[in-house]
Amino acid sequence: MYTQASSLVTTVANLRKGTTNLHTQIDQLCDRIERVEPQIASLMPETARRARLHADADALLQRFPDAATRPPLFGAMVGVKDIIHADGFVTRAGTAVPPELFAGAQAAIVTQLKEAGALIVGKTVTTEFAYFEPGPTRNPHNVEHTPGGSSSGSAASVAAGLCQIALGTQTVGSVIRPAAFCGIVGFKPSFDRLNTAGMVYFSRTVDHLGLFTQDVAGMRLTTAALLNDWRSAIGELRRPVLAIPIGAYLAQTERDAMLEFEAQVRKLEWGGYTVLRIPELNDIQAINERHQNLIAAEFAHEHKAIYAQHADKYRPRSAALIEKGKTITAEQVTAGKASCSALRDHLHEQMTKHGIDLWLTPAATGPAPAGIYATGNPAMNMPWTHAGLPTLTLPAGKAENGLPLGLQFSARFGMDEELLAWSDGLSSKM
Repeated sequence: MYTQASSLVTTVANLRKGTTNLHTQIDQLCDRIERVEPQIASLMPETARRARLHADADALLQRFPDAATRPPLFGAMVGVKDIIHADGFVTRAGTAVPPELFAGAQAAIVTQLKEAGALIVGKTVTTEFAYFEPGPTRNPHNVEHTPGGSSSGSAASVAAGLCQIALGTQTVGSVIRPAAFCGIVGFKPSFDRLNTAGMVYFSRTVDHLGLFTQDVAGMRLTTAALLNDWRSAIGELRRPVLAIPIGAYLAQTERDAMLEFEAQVRKLEWGGYTVLRIPELNDIQAINERHQNLIAAEFAHEHKAIYAQHADKYRPRSAALIEKGKTITAEQVTAGKASCSALRDHLHEQMTKHGIDLWLTPAATGPAPAGIYATGNPAMNMPWTHAGLPTLTLPAGKAENGLPLGLQFSARFGMDEELLAWSDGLSSKM
């Protein structure tokens, strides 16, 4: 096991006050990277990482010499998924396609992180173009298993203590699933609450930026600094009413994971939470088909010019998705886009009808599969991505093989702040 606990909130507080030396922190982190990274392969290789980080730290200290004026993420170490552009780094997107063909200006989210005082540890490994062709990353809990995808390196690097925050993206389940597999907190905000400008797009209709941290306190600190129009004053909240959507959607969960899910639900009920069971998402196969058609078509559109010249450099599953995308009609794309808003409205209606605050589901169909040649099933994440709802996964229990599992919570669109405020109480009962 190559995991290491690290409190973002405590670390940043000490760095801001100056009670922890930033250069010492960097040396300790780089020492750990040199020990652990060869086993988990979560970061893109960089020959002079330590020297660059020390130079970045000098610049940061020069900008903010006074502890009282230091920004909220001062000295936080961040991993950036390698489909997100960052100045000084080549974006390779997990592919053999020449990177200059999809190069671009630094992503807005990276600029925000730097303005908030964060330092970029490096790029994190991604599957090819954030689809299913995996990179070399292994799960820090057991290197014989996948960390999930497509944000594989981001989830693994946070779990291994190689960075304290990592950026991911989710088009189906690429934040929530790897967070669950790696036993950390993953958050996919409401659609467009994080600015996606400056990334290599998969499907512009449903691409979400997301975040990884080790705990909910770190996630709240991070989101408060980054989310558009963050509402800091939401008042005191009552305990949320939870609802499990029973039926065809939930039936996709593996038996082992379902048993642990029910055990975690009982803990929440014993802890005073009301948990309803509502027949819902029984049309999951139709929703999934519309989502898959939409993202295939938009993926093919994004890659049309490059694929025409470099099809031989695309790996098989990526190429197959592009070929499928070429066959999707304009009517199917329109239906997919309409389905996103229709599902959101329907879920909201059900929440109003039954007094639901949060949907509660397993974060993945099971624990991380063995091997690193597939990234796991994103079926449990798809509908919440399709609807664009804010979704959080919290570590919750373990499978029979000892690997982590997670619970997934989804709130109404735009209620990101409430979801994160509720997360402390929820995590304390698991």
